[in-house]
Amino acid sequence: MHSPFLGPSSMRPLADELASDGVAVLLVDLQMTVNEAPVHQRLIGAFADALEDSGVAGPLVLVGHSGAGPLLPGFADALETEVAGLVFLDSDLPTPGRAWRDTVDPALVSQVKASVRDGKLPRWDRWFDTDPLTLVPAELRGEMRDEAPEVAWEFLKEQRPVVEWDGPCGYVLLSAVYEDAADAAEKLGWPVERVESHHLAAATSPSAVAAALKAVLSRL
Repeated sequence: MHSPFLGPSSMRPLADELASDGVAVLLVDLQMTVNEAPVHQRLIGAFADALEDSGVAGPLVLVGHSGAGPLLPGFADALETEVAGLVFLDSDLPTPGRAWRDTVDPALVSQVKASVRDGKLPRWDRWFDTDPLTLVPAELRGEMRDEAPEVAWEFLKEQRPVVEWDGPCGYVLLSAVYEDAADAAEKLGWPVERVESHHLAAATSPSAVAAALKAVLSRL
């Protein structure tokens, strides 16, 4: 699953790399579910519908990048299909019953809230002084920029689903931003792989990320 702040093109190079190596992959498009509240409910419902429509059989391993990571237990809980494991790709870990704004520095919450217009956050690439999409090759950059939605501010205020997951989990770290999450995953006994890259490495270094992901999958 791609980040709710991006679109499926951000994960397509990784999906293609895995598929070329014989891994069965389904890349779900969740773009149209994030512009109105309740965002978590809409995201999870759209994901479950997409899996049902695809006809894929389990067991599945769910992989969530960035903001999709904390929702993985909710995604798994919504499926009739068996889920064998969850892998968090450069993301926070789940915080059931707590909203994003409850888990970060209040100064960051104020900064993000100040950018809200008509109840919507700016596109993710406009959150930073330096455009993060410049890391992506030009032929993919435009597609990722076009896909990036204006996410409802409510998404960051909504409590994350209160769902318990006691199955296997793994973690793939791409950037220093999520080092604490990777450390926490290791302390929980999860398999963890680190790729020295950046948050969008699934798009720019799919071979390295695929290798790390397969290493984690082999240890679930």
